[in-house]
Amino acid sequence: MMGKIIFYEDKNFQGRSYETSSDCPELTSYLSKCHSCRVESGNFMVYDRPNFMGNQYFMRKGEYSDYMSMMGMRECIRSCRMIPMHKGNFRMRIYERENFGGQMHEMMDDCDSIQERYRMSDCQSCNVMDGHWLMYEQPHFRGRQMYMRPGEYRNFREMGMGMGGMGSMSGMRCMSMRRIMDNMSM
Repeated sequence: MMGKIIFYEDKNFQGRSYETSSDCPELTSYLSKCHSCRVESGNFMVYDRPNFMGNQYFMRKGEYSDYMSMMGMRECIRSCRMIPMHKGNFRMRIYERENFGGQMHEMMDDCDSIQERYRMSDCQSCNVMDGHWLMYEQPHFRGRQMYMRPGEYRNFREMGMGMGGMGSMSGMRCMSMRRIMDNMSM
């Protein structure tokens, strides 16, 4: 089943709307601004900059009548990415340093603190083999988020997340990770 999200120009689902079931690199092509949204099905990452850049926020089925105050966003949603549902195993290798250096640990489930579980003080690169994951800058799934789909991520600081928020990711530390699943609780 495909995901479906509807964006509205104003708070409380008012004003013009735009509906999509796929990635949208630039919402201002359809709406002049976006201040509320409704996720009717599936999961999405929304970004406060065009082309999937800037701060990232995970949204699952539900209504977000004023997401800026609900989620602490300072900017309007400017782009979104539909997260496909993964059926099967989850597997990711995390590395303490860039370019897959330092300690390495293979994960198949959520980790609320890499420091407590693996005695790692930082995670700077990873290889997502199976599934889709959310990385958080603080333990216990708190702080800024970063969506990771299957692939190699050699250097979080140079991932080009745009300016501000996750920005160049300077100072960003990934301290907890969670699998994106259909029945995920936040």
